[in-house]
Amino acid sequence: MQKEAVCYKQLREKAVRCDLCAHHCRIGRGETGFCHVRRNDDGMLYTLAYGETVARNVDPIEKKPLYHFLPGTLSYSIATAGCNFHCGFCQNWQISQTDGAVENVGDGRSFPPADVVQHALRRGCRSIAYTYTEPTVFFEYARDTGITAREAGLKNIFVTNGFMTRQALDMTAGWLDAANVDLKAWRNDYYRDVCSGRIKPVLDTIEYLKQLGVWVEVTTLLIPGENDADAELKGIAEFIAGVGREIPWHISRFHPDYQFAHHAATPMERLQKAENIGRAAGLKYVYLGNVAGDKNTCCPACGRSVVRRSAMGLGSVDLDQGRCRYCGEVVDGIWH
Repeated sequence: MQKEAVCYKQLREKAVRCDLCAHHCRIGRGETGFCHVRRNDDGMLYTLAYGETVARNVDPIEKKPLYHFLPGTLSYSIATAGCNFHCGFCQNWQISQTDGAVENVGDGRSFPPADVVQHALRRGCRSIAYTYTEPTVFFEYARDTGITAREAGLKNIFVTNGFMTRQALDMTAGWLDAANVDLKAWRNDYYRDVCSGRIKPVLDTIEYLKQLGVWVEVTTLLIPGENDADAELKGIAEFIAGVGREIPWHISRFHPDYQFAHHAATPMERLQKAENIGRAAGLKYVYLGNVAGDKNTCCPACGRSVVRRSAMGLGSVDLDQGRCRYCGEVVDGIWH
């Protein structure tokens, strides 16, 4: 479904500038932006992704990953085609890197916001997650769905690369509750060469989401020899701690895929080294993803497990109004 876009400015000769993400694409008549799902039609910018879902699933909230936001609940997860990054390691590249062929990816049936909300409610979900690809590029659809969801008592989650503008973030006020932001590396040249982006807008997004009162968690996918040097991990960890020591950091193991199929999976010792670096930087909550092992949340004061997780899902929760039942310390998160 074609719908007029938000966050754009009309220029001379019926060109437009899209200000939704940090690319600020100048788009000529009949052309699409970097994401391939926003098109200039005679001097007006339209989203081609509105209601055109390419994925709809019920996921545990922990899969986002969000460990400190409504643990043990289900999140209705949706995506449309397209992305404003071109990451060579993307594990959802079949739907994110569409090269404009939106009509060849979806099932051809529009899925309006009211239907998304009704499906989420019928499946017993507590939230809707805009995920799998990049919610920034289907922002109008996410916004309308999010507002409808909030009216129905559901929470809203972005799983995002964070490459959006403050103008777009301001439009999430009142309906966006949580976000997991990918902080992919600590070098701008990595962002430029591997993702076709820049790091500063991502850092700005993390900081501004925190200011807006959105619950934030951060994920870094460690790729051997690419972004896993100790100095880089220290930079990431110290930045997160500077924004808020209570922000959970998810360190994920890389598995070969897409254009990075020749790379080896991340050694366990590198993940553990990153975990130690995160804790040394003062982060209260550091988790290893895509590997077996302890994924429990521990009290930052007494160290006891207060939220226990397993491969089967959530186990027990030893919290009382967000405080450790053993020592009374606040355990940061949105627990109810």
